[in-house]
Amino acid sequence: MCSWCWAYRPVLQRLREHLPVEIRWQNVLGGLAPDSDQPMPEATRQMVQGHWRQIQSSVGTRFNFDFWSRCQPRRDTYKACRAVIAASFQAAEERMIVAIQEAYYLRAMNPSEPATLTKLAGELGLDSSLFKQDLVSGKTEKAFQGQLALRRELGVRSFPSLVLEHRGAVKPINHDYHDHGSSLAEIRKCLSTGDA
Repeated sequence: MCSWCWAYRPVLQRLREHLPVEIRWQNVLGGLAPDSDQPMPEATRQMVQGHWRQIQSSVGTRFNFDFWSRCQPRRDTYKACRAVIAASFQAAEERMIVAIQEAYYLRAMNPSEPATLTKLAGELGLDSSLFKQDLVSGKTEKAFQGQLALRRELGVRSFPSLVLEHRGAVKPINHDYHDHGSSLAEIRKCLSTGDA
């Protein structure tokens, strides 16, 4: 649910398509904003909309600003993170990530609402009843806490982030919102020199 992650998605897709075959991709959920039932404060609403406008202007990413009038925004991304994990139990992690982003940014749907997340699971053809159970299950929460711990262990403090783990070392990889080439070149260099 990070708007910069949404902006980076097209380039990330191209990068993933061109990664060397020996690279194993892993999404790591960042968390961003803990569970909350409180409406998003007006100052935060303005800040987030400002990010959307900045991204739209600098990267060209599309946003549906109807979200701000149709929904009751909350600063709560943990439910969406759990939805990705719940979907992963039905082999739909990546599809759920895309569905949540498109729902939020293009369809003006609120992914802080469990009902929205369950609707998306149904649209993806998942077992909605099982998904709904998994969304609040202990195994999902345990997996989520593991992801948050891994994010901290990798030293990730901003979103999106790319990290290469190679030969026991961890290296942040720079990213460009317009082109995947520089990230790919950096990854290839690390693999060829053994530096991470």
